[in-house]
Amino acid sequence: MKIPGVAAAGEFTPDGKLVNYLASMDMSRDMAAMTAQFVATVTMLFNTLAGAFTQLSKMKWIPQQGWAYTGGDWTVAVMGNWGVFVETSKADFNLLFKELGEKARVGPIPA
Repeated sequence: MKIPGVAAAGEFTPDGKLVNYLASMDMSRDMAAMTAQFVATVTMLFNTLAGAFTQLSKMKWIPQQGWAYTGGDWTVAVMGNWGVFVETSKADFNLLFKELGEKARVGPIPA
């Protein structure tokens, strides 16, 4: 929550259960739980695609470290079982992914 632009942060299980969240924006527990299901599902999809694309392309896409989606004024960024909602115009994505990577313990993100 101390990263510029971050309005909500949460942890979820691989099967989409909400573990915990903090929000400076108006986000109910129900909204946070639905978001946990959403990000877990997208993460599973990317895991599947990364495995298939690794085989087809002969490029190393696994293990997945994280993903981000930007639309409108907002970005959702996920690494491991941690995710944040961030106001895109206020985001420092280098700092954001560095901090998420450390929190998720997915290893250093290349510069």
